[in-house]
Amino acid sequence: MKFTAAQIAGILDGEVEGNPQAEVDRLAKIEEGTEGSITFLANPKYTSFIYSTKATITIVSSNFKAEHDLTTTLIKVDDPYNAFSKLLEYYNQVKLNKSGIEQPNFISDSASYGENLYLGAFSYIGDQVKIGDNVKIFPNTYIGDNVQIGNHVTIFPGAKIYSETIIGNNCVIHGGVVIGADGFGFSPNQEGVYSKVPQIGNVIIEDNVDIGAGTTIDRATLGSTIIRKGAKLDNQIQIAHNVEVGENTAIAAQTGIAGSTKIGKNCLIGGQVGIAGHIQIGNGVKIQAQSGIGRNIKDGEMIQGTPAIGYSEYNKAYVHFKHLPKIEDRLTKLEKKHSDNG
Repeated sequence: MKFTAAQIAGILDGEVEGNPQAEVDRLAKIEEGTEGSITFLANPKYTSFIYSTKATITIVSSNFKAEHDLTTTLIKVDDPYNAFSKLLEYYNQVKLNKSGIEQPNFISDSASYGENLYLGAFSYIGDQVKIGDNVKIFPNTYIGDNVQIGNHVTIFPGAKIYSETIIGNNCVIHGGVVIGADGFGFSPNQEGVYSKVPQIGNVIIEDNVDIGAGTTIDRATLGSTIIRKGAKLDNQIQIAHNVEVGENTAIAAQTGIAGSTKIGKNCLIGGQVGIAGHIQIGNGVKIQAQSGIGRNIKDGEMIQGTPAIGYSEYNKAYVHFKHLPKIEDRLTKLEKKHSDNG
């Protein structure tokens, strides 16, 4: 889809300087701009590129004044960075603006859905499923029995939503996500043979939650695994049965959270963090990447390491960690000297 400079200026409340009929159909960085693309200049360090860029249109600050000839049409706005961000959002909405029900797919006779549903090909909608308005379900998606999905939800290709899951409004679920698979529940007998403990709970995803590609969220043994409103989950995260993730908590990729752990609101958890089961993590906690958490964490703590300790304490200790071989060598020499003098 192509847009003219005049149309884009209207979207951004900007002013065109150059050819208002200049057309673009893609976005680019200023140093990589090509004919037919639109870019922006917000950081003064990149000013030189505006004179060499091949981008057809460039968004600039309203106070920008060219010192050399330009080949790019300008759109002048108050804040180029925010304007380009707005354009990215608009572009994404246009790109994902699919509608209608593609074939083939399966929709149970007992399922119901609201207005403006997009259902991609090869998708499956189970019994008693309830889907709200303005939901987009991309191809090859599985929605199990008795699932509830709110309004303005986007589910990308290949997601698997097991039975009984509840998803709130304005959620984004990326490709390959699995929500509601069985929790890891097995009971050994005296011979060491494991029997499966039935997992009969569900998963609840509240409003405004983003779930990255390949993340898995297990159903509860009893009750619910809960992701509270506003939480942001990166790619390839494992959340076990009966875990609760608090409001507006952000978790980076490859983190694993064991069963029945409760995480507070407004926490920041780095990548590859391992969190043991049946512990409590308070509100506003910051956990550095690759930390191992095996104890309860109080509100507002910043921790690092395995097992994790206080962040500042870890940094002080790390100064000595680096010098352990030298310290050991010094100790060996002191012991030898002491032995020789003895």
